Amino acid sequence: MLARTQYQLEASDLLTVLALVRAHTLAGAGERLGQDASTVFRSVQRIERGLGQPLFQRSRAGYQPGELAQSIAEHAEQLELALESARAAAQTLPEQVAGRVRITTTDTILHGLVAPALATLRAEHPLIELELHAGNEVANLTRRDADIAVRATRRPPPHLVGRHLGPIRVALYTARSAAGRRHAKLALDQAPWIAPDDALPDHPTVVWRKRHLPRVVPVCRVNSILTVAELVARGLGIGLLPLFLAQARSDLLALGEPIEACQTDLWLLTHTESRHLRRVSAVYGHLAQAIALP
Repeated sequence: MLARTQYQLEASDLLTVLALVRAHTLAGAGERLGQDASTVFRSVQRIERGLGQPLFQRSRAGYQPGELAQSIAEHAEQLELALESARAAAQTLPEQVAGRVRITTTDTILHGLVAPALATLRAEHPLIELELHAGNEVANLTRRDADIAVRATRRPPPHLVGRHLGPIRVALYTARSAAGRRHAKLALDQAPWIAPDDALPDHPTVVWRKRHLPRVVPVCRVNSILTVAELVARGLGIGLLPLFLAQARSDLLALGEPIEACQTDLWLLTHTESRHLRRVSAVYGHLAQAIALP
């Protein structure tokens, strides 16, 4: 109890705890802090001794934060925001926007919609640094794993603020090659299918196909919609693809009108505390204007 009342947390302590809460491993926290794992380990031990209680539960799964560690991390996030804002302000003129902005999305949306908008963003704000994360898992904006998310969803998380960018329409495609045209002549339940069943079991295209064509077993199961597009274009089978990805390709042929049941919505999301930062606001506003859905 004596140690707990005497120990005064420093700013570096808060950032150390925050890094380990986010990474769950010493190595991951060290990478975020620019330190080696042993240094992070010694820092955590020192903080826990000073506070007189453990902050993390150690297990084979890594370091799991306790209630106090979570509370410290929340305060550390405010410190992190203040530091980033101060650094950006110190390095730029009043009319300039600078700093790092983390964007998370899926590989399909990144390649089909976000990437085309980045060239004009760089020309408009050359001092902004972009960190892009593409994956099907949703990065935690609350924990500052990302500043902005571009996501396909019908129900965006209520704790985030965002803008509805429009509907993502989906249609069935085959290749324009001879193989693709042969596939187009087959009944839908007889044609070879490419689909992300195991990687995205709840994806609207997977749900629709299983409901309307329950006998179909895909000849190729893949881990992303972007891979579906590549394999379909090579004539390996047919597949359901978003129009924003398929319409720009000359090697894909639509097999009908968009399927309404496969449609979902595209949202541009950020955290309430991040949206007022100049660099986040600049990127958010640019993406809102530049991303256009067919």
